[in-house]
Amino acid sequence: MDRKNFVKILGAAALFPQISFGKTDQDDKIKRIKPARLKKGDRIGLVAPGGFITEKELQEAVENLKMLGFIPVPSPNILQRFGYLAGRDSIRAADLNEMFRRKDIDGIVCARGGYGCTRILHLLDYDAIKSNPKVIVGYSDITALLYAIYSRTGLVCFHGPVGISTFNTFSIQYFGEILMHSYDSLQLISMPENAESEFDLRTISSGKCKGELAGGNLSIVVSLIGTPYDINYEGKIIFLEDVDEQPYRIDRMMTQMIQSGKFDKASGIALGLFSKCEAKEKDPDSPRSFTLFEVLVERLAGLDIPVIYGLSFGHITNKFTLPFGIKAELNTFTKTFTLLEPAVL
Repeated sequence: MDRKNFVKILGAAALFPQISFGKTDQDDKIKRIKPARLKKGDRIGLVAPGGFITEKELQEAVENLKMLGFIPVPSPNILQRFGYLAGRDSIRAADLNEMFRRKDIDGIVCARGGYGCTRILHLLDYDAIKSNPKVIVGYSDITALLYAIYSRTGLVCFHGPVGISTFNTFSIQYFGEILMHSYDSLQLISMPENAESEFDLRTISSGKCKGELAGGNLSIVVSLIGTPYDINYEGKIIFLEDVDEQPYRIDRMMTQMIQSGKFDKASGIALGLFSKCEAKEKDPDSPRSFTLFEVLVERLAGLDIPVIYGLSFGHITNKFTLPFGIKAELNTFTKTFTLLEPAVL
């Protein structure tokens, strides 16, 4: 079938509006906790709960936090290395637990992502985290921490820049607005990565919905299905992103989400930019591959909930800081994405 016709046919579902106002109350077993807002001069713990970090990268993270007006406090074992991990599981978990317990630490920023967070979820002191709620920020593999902490404690967590991220004007703006200020509602306005890049918020399925935000890196989200750290998506707006995955792998992961019923009672799906997720030119199957967007349309257009692609989050330069557990509204008619309550106290 001609590819243009394929997308045209599959995209037709986007012409038929789906209005969804799903359950927005907190899950029965979870009492939501908002952390205290950050302010200039706060002491921010730097941790490496997954992949290892070099001395140069640590210095970069320290300078970034200083530039934001904070006092960085690296965890004791942040430069340890155990293969591709930042030290053994027990050490990485202990560093994170200590940062939550310490009364002189006001917030926590993960220095980087990288594989390893799922390995320490059973070692985290959730009682200490619940008793000492504070901002914790990160993305990519840090998604596992956001899920586990929120599901076990109800603490609102933040999908946002890590210590070594590029803190440009856009990312700094939303980092500050979400973590340091209050608002009745806040519209998150996406923007292109650069002047030359293609940028278009693309509707996959039309509609308007409200719900609590939950999500992160698709690969990690899928890996948590069937574990004690997964969450109930009923009434949620699920936000997803990924990087360096070929279209067939995105297809496989979305199919797993569908077959496990993860989208059945969700309110909507907000997709960031899936960076480097087109078929590789050197792959012999590349000429016959679906494009990323074809996969997203084919898998998600028939779910009868609003779905949009191209929001400013993911493995990209211009990053929103998205609060995990805060009520939001997604409107594909106006292509707006709005937080409906403050994320911090």
